[in-house]
Amino acid sequence: MTPIRFSPSSLKEGHWYEYLIRFALGGAATVFTGLVSSRYGAFVGGLFLALPAILCASATLIEKHEIRRKREAGLAGERRGQMAAAVDAAGAALGALGMLAFAVAFSMLVVRSSVPAAFIGASLAWLTIAVVAWYARRKMRSVRTVEQTSGSTNSRNRYD
Repeated sequence: MTPIRFSPSSLKEGHWYEYLIRFALGGAATVFTGLVSSRYGAFVGGLFLALPAILCASATLIEKHEIRRKREAGLAGERRGQMAAAVDAAGAALGALGMLAFAVAFSMLVVRSSVPAAFIGASLAWLTIAVVAWYARRKMRSVRTVEQTSGSTNSRNRYD
């Protein structure tokens, strides 16, 4: 199983305006969350912390970068771009689960302890849920791949 890792090399592929788009969309989502919170209260606003703020911009930029990279290598690259964007979207969904855990943990802990203690506890909840969800997804994906491979082999042998 591949460990979780960070690779800053992909940051070199982006242009400044792409990062500006991501920053603007993330800021707009944050402002939206603040408006919801001021209108409907912190409990409802906290649920919007799980909003993957830059998912759309991120997915389209990743797809574009993958297609460009494959075209430079002489290949079409559309399928590879779609797959890379799908992996990013799956990661955003797992991150959103972690942020939802953060919001719920913080709202439960802040009434019983100080804000810094609640923040630390909620951060640990986020980290735990995000990592567990990532490992669970990897495990389910590898089990599904093995089942599909063995299922297709068995069906071929039966009909050959």
